[in-house]
Amino acid sequence: LNNMADKLEAPDEEPQSDSSQELTPESVSRISQSEIERLNTEEPLRPYLYEKYEKEAMRNWDLFYKRNTTNFFKDRHWLAREFPELVPTASEDTSEVARVDKTILEVGCGVGNTVFPIIQDYPNVYVHCCDFSSRAVEFVRKHELYNPERMNAFECDLTKDPLDGNVAAESVDCATMLFVLSAIAPENFLKVFQNLAKVIKPGGYLVFRDYALYDHAMIRFKPGHKLGNAFYVRHDGTRAYYFTKEELQNLFDKTGFEVVTLQYVARETTNRKRNICVPRVFIQSRVKKK
Repeated sequence: LNNMADKLEAPDEEPQSDSSQELTPESVSRISQSEIERLNTEEPLRPYLYEKYEKEAMRNWDLFYKRNTTNFFKDRHWLAREFPELVPTASEDTSEVARVDKTILEVGCGVGNTVFPIIQDYPNVYVHCCDFSSRAVEFVRKHELYNPERMNAFECDLTKDPLDGNVAAESVDCATMLFVLSAIAPENFLKVFQNLAKVIKPGGYLVFRDYALYDHAMIRFKPGHKLGNAFYVRHDGTRAYYFTKEELQNLFDKTGFEVVTLQYVARETTNRKRNICVPRVFIQSRVKKK
C-alpha cells in the first residue's frame, strides 16, 4: 500500500493544465467541504516530533535514495517545452541549432532526472546541481553522462549552506526548483529564496513547480501525519508542504523576484494495475530576478 501511494504521489510527468479558465485547488481536487474541515481541524503532532523530523531530514532523504536508487522518478524531457527560459530562443542564436550559452542551476537535483536530459539536449549548457542528500549527489556523479567539464554536482542544505560557496555570485541564467521547497520546513522558505537570489543574475529566471493545497497526496494523509498547516510527514519520514499562490507571491515579493507567471496546474495520475485515477493539483511559477 505504501509503495502504491508513493507512486501515485511521484510528480514525474508533464502536467496537463487548462489555460482556458482560472484553476483553483478546490476545483481541481474536487475536495468536499467535509474534507476541508477535517484537514483544517486536525491537531498537528507535538512540537518534539516536529523537531525530530527536522533533525532527521537529511538522514530520511538518504534512506529514500538508498531504497529507490535511480528508479523512482522519470527523466523530465518536457522541461524545455514548459519552461523556455532554460534554452535560447531562435533570435539568440541562429547559427547552430541547440547551441546554449547559459548557466543553469538545479536545486534539489535528486539523481539527475532534470539535469541529464538538459545535458543531452543542449550540448553547450553548463549545469550546477545540488541536493540535500549526499547519496543522491553520488548517484549524479556516477552517472554515465556526468562530465565535470559541463557539470558541478555538490551537496547543499539550502537553509544553511550559501550557494555562492559553490556557484559564482550572480552567474546563473536560470535556476530550477521542482518539487523541492515542499520538503523543507516552512519557517525556512524565506532563507531558501534569499540564498537563490545571490547566485541568479539580475534579469535571470527561477522556474518553480511544487505541490498545491488540496493535492490528492495531501487529502489522503491519515491522522497522525500533520506537522502544521498544510505541512505533513510521510510514512518514511520525508515531509511535504502544499502551497497557495498567495503565499508564494508573498515570498517572491520579499526576496526580489518579479512574478512572470504563477498558476495552478492540473493533471491526473493513473495506476493502471489497480485501476485508480486521481486528480492532482500542482503550482507552477516563472519569476525574474529584479
